[in-house]
Amino acid sequence: MASLTVRQLDEKLKQRLRLRAARNGRSVEDEVRAILRSAAADAESFAGISEPAPAAAEEGEPARKATRRVLLIIGGGIAAYKSLDLIRRLQDRGAQVRCVLTRAAQHFVTPLAAGALAGERAYTDLFDPQSEFDVGHIRLARDADLIVVAPATADLIAKMAGGHADDLAAAVLLATNKPILIAPAMNPRMWAAKATQRNLAQLTADGVRLVGPNDGEMAERGEAGTGRMAEPLEIAAAAAAILHAAGALAGKRVLVTSGPTSEPIDPVRVLANRSSGKQGHAIAAAAAAAGAEVVLVSGPVTLADPPGVTVVHIETARQMLAAVEKALPVDVAIFAAAVADWRPLRMSASKIKKHGQPPTIALTENPDILSTVAHRKSGRPRLVIGFAAETDDVVANAEAKLKKKGCDWILANDVSPATGIMGGDSNTIRLVTAGGVEAWPPQSKDAVARALIERIDAALAGPKK
Repeated sequence: MASLTVRQLDEKLKQRLRLRAARNGRSVEDEVRAILRSAAADAESFAGISEPAPAAAEEGEPARKATRRVLLIIGGGIAAYKSLDLIRRLQDRGAQVRCVLTRAAQHFVTPLAAGALAGERAYTDLFDPQSEFDVGHIRLARDADLIVVAPATADLIAKMAGGHADDLAAAVLLATNKPILIAPAMNPRMWAAKATQRNLAQLTADGVRLVGPNDGEMAERGEAGTGRMAEPLEIAAAAAAILHAAGALAGKRVLVTSGPTSEPIDPVRVLANRSSGKQGHAIAAAAAAAGAEVVLVSGPVTLADPPGVTVVHIETARQMLAAVEKALPVDVAIFAAAVADWRPLRMSASKIKKHGQPPTIALTENPDILSTVAHRKSGRPRLVIGFAAETDDVVANAEAKLKKKGCDWILANDVSPATGIMGGDSNTIRLVTAGGVEAWPPQSKDAVARALIERIDAALAGPKK
């Protein structure tokens, strides 16, 4: 009865009905039922169809900020269980999530579980009579701002590359003109297969974005290699970066320090540390990608300068401080560099020779760049963020540093040799603020950078201190 009534409506009214249904996260049929129930209690409730409120508001409610809509397609792999956590991670970033489960995915997670977490029914069937009377797969394809496929199995990737449309997920992916992000997950041999790599090359050429896969142990006993699905937080950060590609930090000025400092002992020897600069450079690149004007003050590293970033190369802590002060004022200052705490009191003008006994090198303390900027009386950045690279009592030391330095946030990590973080490509962060400690999962340094920029964007959007 409802489908017959909808088909008889004029096109303008049907379009308004579809928009209202999309705003409320319901199918058109469910929206009609809701309207009829409301009409039974109050005849004036039909006003919401003829004159819909702009953007998102229900009748009588104030207009709300538009919510970014993500369609999550869950493929059939053991990693599908992570997609339930991904729903929450996306919602934490303000996204409204709808779910499509492939037939294979339903062997690992249920539509009920996905729907309960998303807050509305999960879709599974291309020929669902409850949604297809208004061409539901086309509506799903067009109502989203972003489509995320996680896990993206080898089979699903092949279907996408070949333009198949034999199930709901494939039909939606073929019908959409919105950005697509896939998180591949499969056995390492399947990932390395020539057919899979051809399919990925085609998808990349078509504009599909990838996050992962990561290296590690597989579900199968004794299997390891590249093929693990990226972690939910990493996928959510990549999704947020796409949704904010227009420039979450456009118009903002960001300062980043990166790498070690090198304090000369004599013309050939220095005091230095093992910092590679990978995390600081990744943060600078992520800030630039978010539309910020970025100044990167870098110690001696072997990394290429990030594109779209103004880079100032320095050697010593005092040179870094001078470059930082020259770059001010900025909206955000992120101090990721591993600045040497001490330097030789005097540099020898010539190479120090062996003379039996090792020489005594007097040291003096270097300037504290983070504290200097955080305690500025005028021209202090709105956000001052430091790093705490620790080997013991990571959180306690970071909390003490936050208080002592006067900064707003500390990103703490354990750089003990066993972690491989110092100089490696991955990081495990604890975000320490006055409000508490938030543990981030192990992820790539690029993913950490994207997550940090996302948090900065949210903080700058809030009220000023």
